[in-house]
Amino acid sequence: MLKMMTFFQGLPGQQTVPGVLDFPRSSQKLPSTSEGESETSMSEASSEDLVPPLEAKAARESDKDQLTKQKKRSKGLANMFSVFTKGRKKGQPSSAQPEGEPESRPESSRPLPTVEELKEALERGRLEAAGPLLALERELQAAAARGGESAEELVRRQSKVEALYALLRDQVLGLLRRPLDVAPERLRQALAVLAEQEREDRRAAEAAAAAAAAAGPGAAGPGAAALVSARPRRWLQLWRRGVAQAAEERLCARPAAGAEGRSEAERVFLHMGRTMKEDLEAVVERLKPLFPADLDVVAAYAESYHEHFAAQLAAMAQFELCERDTYMLLVWVQNLYPNDIINSPKLAGELQRVQLGSLLPPRQIRLLEATFLSNEVASVRELMARALQLESQRWAQDVAPQRLDGHCHSELAIDIIQIISQGQAKAESITLDLGMQIKHVLLLELAAFLRSYQRAFDDFLERGRQLRNYRGNVIANINNCLSLRTSVEHKWQNPQDLPGRLLDPLSELKSHGFDTLLQRLFGDLKPLFKKFTQTRWAAPEQTLEEILSTVADRLPEFSELLDCFREELVEVVHLHLVKEYITRLSKRSLVLKTVEQQQQLAGHILANDDAIQRFCAQNGSSATWLHHALPKLAEIIRLQDPSAIKIEVATYATWYPDFSKGHLSAILAIKGNLSSSEVRSIRSILDVSVGVHQASKPLFSLIKVG
Repeated sequence: MLKMMTFFQGLPGQQTVPGVLDFPRSSQKLPSTSEGESETSMSEASSEDLVPPLEAKAARESDKDQLTKQKKRSKGLANMFSVFTKGRKKGQPSSAQPEGEPESRPESSRPLPTVEELKEALERGRLEAAGPLLALERELQAAAARGGESAEELVRRQSKVEALYALLRDQVLGLLRRPLDVAPERLRQALAVLAEQEREDRRAAEAAAAAAAAAGPGAAGPGAAALVSARPRRWLQLWRRGVAQAAEERLCARPAAGAEGRSEAERVFLHMGRTMKEDLEAVVERLKPLFPADLDVVAAYAESYHEHFAAQLAAMAQFELCERDTYMLLVWVQNLYPNDIINSPKLAGELQRVQLGSLLPPRQIRLLEATFLSNEVASVRELMARALQLESQRWAQDVAPQRLDGHCHSELAIDIIQIISQGQAKAESITLDLGMQIKHVLLLELAAFLRSYQRAFDDFLERGRQLRNYRGNVIANINNCLSLRTSVEHKWQNPQDLPGRLLDPLSELKSHGFDTLLQRLFGDLKPLFKKFTQTRWAAPEQTLEEILSTVADRLPEFSELLDCFREELVEVVHLHLVKEYITRLSKRSLVLKTVEQQQQLAGHILANDDAIQRFCAQNGSSATWLHHALPKLAEIIRLQDPSAIKIEVATYATWYPDFSKGHLSAILAIKGNLSSSEVRSIRSILDVSVGVHQASKPLFSLIKVG
């Protein structure tokens, strides 16, 4: 970054310089004519190069003669301009306007103005002198072609003409260099002179080519060799060069102090982008209506600004960029420049026609994008690891979790979602395609983080049992699962092969958390369930009532879980009640040989099941898949016909595919009036695959039978 700061501080034009346009919201003024450009782009002659004898003669005149001459000169100027406007109604274009070709000669009855008269007119900014000056230039060329004048005289006359052209050029290009400071009519006049000079460049080139083709190199007049070729003057090129220089001055001006937090590079490019947009909008709105279409003023300015902007970006890209500047560079190249400038509402129609192209070549953009992706993924990984480390430290330090709407709350899930979302948003702020590229990688990073989160939580479950805020932090982390799961399932629309890897750690974290929270309750229920077998099912209603009362007393301990997780926890309790009830039935300690005994037990089971279902449903359980577990077993115990029992067993297996022969044998052991052959026949029905009624969840696989 230090290299980058040095780069921007060393940019040419970083000192405050005047700009080319006086735009709204800008305090910069238009630059004056560039001296260096005038010296290198035109003839060395200037307004001060007029022949010394003229100045000496003027010095010798008396004051009276001088005054008389000035009066005559003023009258001569009026006559001179009337030559080029005679016969034109008021409001019609002058000879310097682009609507018509300038007259090649003044009327024969009026002489051409003198050099001094033209000089005075040009110094007063009268661009109407362009026409007489052109006529004077042509007369000089004609005199050289005719011969009769010495080479010295021709050179002296040409030096005067070129000095006048230097004055005219400075006047015209000076106005065009500050176009928004110039009255529209005067700007049109300067543009007309520029167009006139371009036409004269073309005419002179065509004439020279025709003469050379017709008569060969020796056909020129005797004095022509003494003249220096001044055409083409290429004022249009000088104007374009001035536009490019002005664009550089505007974009390289030191940006105003901006908001804190921006790097030097960010301030520089923000200044360039804002300046380019505002300047080009002014060109489109205020200059385009005044400039001839063939000059394409919008393209001239747009291309100059674009070239300098691209040069600045290319120079910056040569450095070893930090993450922030890599991102900033890509945002400008791929988003802000094409969308906010090129395709902005006021510029889109004009700049799309110009087809400026990208600020950087495609290969360099791809390299920057690869660097950005690598940097961003590493940053996301580091930020998530840091967030988990801070959260783990709070657990170990026994910091109580926050409470939000009566529920235990942790900021970890919010932090992780923000980190992932911001990484995704940064890539999408460059291009949507880059956003799609980073999406898959970020999902993989999220999967790795969730696995680390689960391991850290399991370690806390094992080591933190004695901490005062242990249960509160366990609940807070279970509650985290909702935000994380919602983000994965709904917001991210992840690829089909990722949900399992992403959601498995969350499911395990929640399950382990439930196990921890319910461990004490289930421990208290164990001796109560043993009463079923200890009393040989003599009073099952009273035993179950005691069990449900114990559960009801402990449920408020879980009120700080989010509602959805509290309901899931009640489902776990529901499953535990059904599982333990079946476990007691499967102990083989109860053998009933009479039909009446079996029917009585079946009735007890149905009554107990109804009580369990009502209690759990009232407390939020939606585990309807357990509704058939006890009633179907009661029916198997009640039935006496082996064939009917077979049908019931087959149906039961469709509801609970993990119902094995061992479990069936334990239930059939209650029916003491079945023969061994009948038991084997009933068991054989489980050898036949009858399909699964619905998506199965484990029930009998949780029950061990002897």
